[in-house]
Amino acid sequence: MEQKVTYQYSMAFKRQVVEELESGRFSSVNQAKEHYGIAGCGTINRWLRRLGRNQLCLKVVRVEKPNEKDQVRQLKKQVKDLERLLGCKEAEKALNDSFLEIACEELGVDVEEFKKKGSGRVWIKPSKNQSSK
Repeated sequence: MEQKVTYQYSMAFKRQVVEELESGRFSSVNQAKEHYGIAGCGTINRWLRRLGRNQLCLKVVRVEKPNEKDQVRQLKKQVKDLERLLGCKEAEKALNDSFLEIACEELGVDVEEFKKKGSGRVWIKPSKNQSSK
């Protein structure tokens, strides 16, 4: 089994690499990476973000049409509304399940048995007290 080697660079070394990049000794991060034999893809970029002035870090600029911003906003609102509605439905289901348990308990019927027989339709003979009404 091959052992993995983990390199830990000192803070002084990290600062030196960042300073050399910022001073212009290396024209790119890849050039510094190759010169010092640093294997990680984002290692030097992390050092630049933490220790440098961030002028050499790549920046992502997202260009959107005006209607795309509105679409994102509408979709986020729709997700929020659907999550709220789902919460209401879950609360309603829990309440209905509780009512079903109470009703089955009062009728003396097992809840699972009630659900199995006729998709919830159970014919219960009225007691003598109810038939006289």
